[in-house]
Amino acid sequence: MTRTTIDLNADAGESYGAWTLGDDANLFPLLSSVNVACGFHAGDPLTMQATVARAKQHGLGLGAHPSYPDLPGFGRRIMEVSPDQVYTDTLYQISALAGMARAAGVPLQHVKAHGALSTRAWTHAPTAAAIAQATRDFDPALPLMVLPATLLETEARRLGVPVVLETFPERAYLQDGRLAPRSMPGSSIHDPAEAARRAVMMATQGRIEAIDGGHFVCDVDSLCIHGDNPNAVQIARAIREALEKEGVAVRSFAGIS
Repeated sequence: MTRTTIDLNADAGESYGAWTLGDDANLFPLLSSVNVACGFHAGDPLTMQATVARAKQHGLGLGAHPSYPDLPGFGRRIMEVSPDQVYTDTLYQISALAGMARAAGVPLQHVKAHGALSTRAWTHAPTAAAIAQATRDFDPALPLMVLPATLLETEARRLGVPVVLETFPERAYLQDGRLAPRSMPGSSIHDPAEAARRAVMMATQGRIEAIDGGHFVCDVDSLCIHGDNPNAVQIARAIREALEKEGVAVRSFAGIS
């Protein structure tokens, strides 16, 4: 697998009111794209506006990061809501960030579901279809960033939504391609050197090691870092330096399938 560029994205704008989360100021210079919280799991209008401005300053691709309506749980709790509500909540959040982006003169690059909403969409077709449909109805050319080999990818492709495939160098995977549950020991990787090693393998070989043994192969357009990881800045810096050492430049994603 020969690759000269890859996207490096992170979740951002996840502060809320007086509560601060993440180090966006130091993380943004290391990235090529950001997924901005739209107020349902984190973020508020002022935070969204400031995050869009910071993304513009650094020339980053701007993505909407819709979630279940779950501020207390940071969007990491599965919620039993109808596909219709998933659709309207997703469309609402995309529209909110798109408005901020338009006012700042920045195009919206992609959509990426957050937390439990994304996890649910991996295996629940109605949820996946609702997210994909909302994305398409907002803009048929707007890409959806997804984990490979999930129902979210399947439904997006079925509906003709452009797809960007991402993987997580600082999260462990199972042999079937799913992310290891956060409750599993070793599911999160905090060592920057280890995350960088995995990122290089993903980008240059399309190989992902599994926590329960072996590895699997998949194409990848983007690598994701969780902005709420305490070591996010160090991990991003280590990944970027390791990729560039291997001749892989960090750029906003291209070659959308």
